[in-house]
Amino acid sequence: MFEALSGRLNGVFDRLRRRGALSEADVQEALREVRVALLEADVALPVVKDLTTKVRERAVGQEVLKSVSPAQQVIKIVHDALVEALGGGEADTGARGLDLNAPAPVPLLMVGLQGSGKTTTSGKIALRLKNRDKKKVLLASLDVHRPAAQLQLETLAKQVGVASLPIVAGQTPLEIAARAMDLGRRELFDVVVLDTAGRLAIDEALMAEVAEVKAFARPHETLLVVDAMTGQDAVNTARAFQDKVGVTGIVMTRIDGDARGGAALSMRAVTGAPIKLLGAGEKLDALEDFHPDRIAGRILGMGDIVSLVERAAETIDRDEAEKLAARMQKGQFSLEDYASQLKQIGKMGSLSGILGMLPGIGKMKQQIEGANLDNTMLKRQAAIIGSMTPQERRKPDLIKASRKKRIAAGSGTSVQEVNKLLKNFDDMSAMMKRMNKLGQKGLMRGGLGALMPKGMQLPGGRKPF
Repeated sequence: MFEALSGRLNGVFDRLRRRGALSEADVQEALREVRVALLEADVALPVVKDLTTKVRERAVGQEVLKSVSPAQQVIKIVHDALVEALGGGEADTGARGLDLNAPAPVPLLMVGLQGSGKTTTSGKIALRLKNRDKKKVLLASLDVHRPAAQLQLETLAKQVGVASLPIVAGQTPLEIAARAMDLGRRELFDVVVLDTAGRLAIDEALMAEVAEVKAFARPHETLLVVDAMTGQDAVNTARAFQDKVGVTGIVMTRIDGDARGGAALSMRAVTGAPIKLLGAGEKLDALEDFHPDRIAGRILGMGDIVSLVERAAETIDRDEAEKLAARMQKGQFSLEDYASQLKQIGKMGSLSGILGMLPGIGKMKQQIEGANLDNTMLKRQAAIIGSMTPQERRKPDLIKASRKKRIAAGSGTSVQEVNKLLKNFDDMSAMMKRMNKLGQKGLMRGGLGALMPKGMQLPGGRKPF
């Protein structure tokens, strides 16, 4: 979502770095470019003015201009200003994630316009609370207007493995909310998620209905779900709900799209409500905590290693990874192990998304796109390995020309793709042997390195892995 803004800002800072010593005029010129970049990214004008003013006040001073690395000082100042605009800082350190510090069952009220992803987000939150926080969750749909809305939430509840409120035709949203809270108390649920109805646009009937439900249920969290693709309209929607209903947090969906990112930068400053969660895909586990400092780091091309490590810890099977590492140390790495490693990487999301969290990778965007780094490639490689016999997977040296033709035909690929996979496997095996000699474990590093395009380098001539 922040690719265009990140590209523009990194271009500005690269020019600053090349100049060495900076004058006040250099900083003013860079700030003008930063201002244009923010406006083009659809950031609200008051937020742009406030951010550039803060940067100017901190950057135009003797300590910065005469420091050893003035460009780096300016970049840090811009980073800190972005963190503040996104809702970071000492006052907001405890405002990340959902607040469930209340007597059970804790009611969570989901509000927003139709089509923003409210019902899907309710399912994602239920899955997150069940798996990560070990909570007993009840999903209840209060949407009596949209056809099959209650059935949709019931289906989502089955998919994520949580309970849903039985559907009773003809009830009002208030009656459904009362029944959900009563069931939550009687069956000792930890959290009750109330999914309210949406409209195509904000109207008095929608606000009155939501306000009535909120007054009755007294939710501990009122989460507004907004679509990042709608740009400043999302900010206007958030402002309207905050003024008329009151929200405790915002969930931004579709951040994996090509929206310009201005809504996220404007949301906190305009509405006063913090962004708490980000919907990063259609899958039910594609929900992330919102960390202002990490998002600012991504925008400025610094990467987000912490989030990458957290994602790996959540998705990778630790026992399987340890068994695989033990086999590698013994020199028993086979194509079956390679397929298992590809599967583990695939669970972490798209390869371009994973690489985007690494520092400096943003500058190689065109190379990454040209290399076709997506999960389809992983699936094709898994299909090739699946078309081999168990003996061939354990002893790849057996695979000669005739076998390659059979494997390619069985997997729907070409002989060239089979050759490429075997070459990647040989490279990984050789690298693992070298790593074992050094006494280091290079599981993830080796897997991603083998998938990178040949000859790809980071700025400065460094290899990415």
